[in-house]
Amino acid sequence: MPLAPAVTTVFGALSDPTRLAIVERLLTEGERSAGEIAAPFSISKPAISKHLRVLEDAGLIERHVDRQWRVCRVRPEAIQVIDDWMSEYKKFWHGSFDRLEKILARPEEGSSQNGRSD
Repeated sequence: MPLAPAVTTVFGALSDPTRLAIVERLLTEGERSAGEIAAPFSISKPAISKHLRVLEDAGLIERHVDRQWRVCRVRPEAIQVIDDWMSEYKKFWHGSFDRLEKILARPEEGSSQNGRSD
């Protein structure tokens, strides 16, 4: 089984709106043939093929042959890379907001109850 891709590689591949739309569609609808993936886009099939190659090279999707169709699916390991990266930032922001909440909850020194300094 291939290793999970680097987060920069994943985000680089997803930075194109067409590639992001392809991955979103595969996530919501499951495996699709290259022809099914190409159908809603107003770009050529060779252009879709290039986008699929970028996604595959980045480790986001994998392709296999099912009879005469080339079928694509999202690699869960690649999505886990994004989730792991975001989890670290969620911890940071939750911790920052918790600290800010504690600071804001403290009464100001030298303030009276009406909020004005004496």
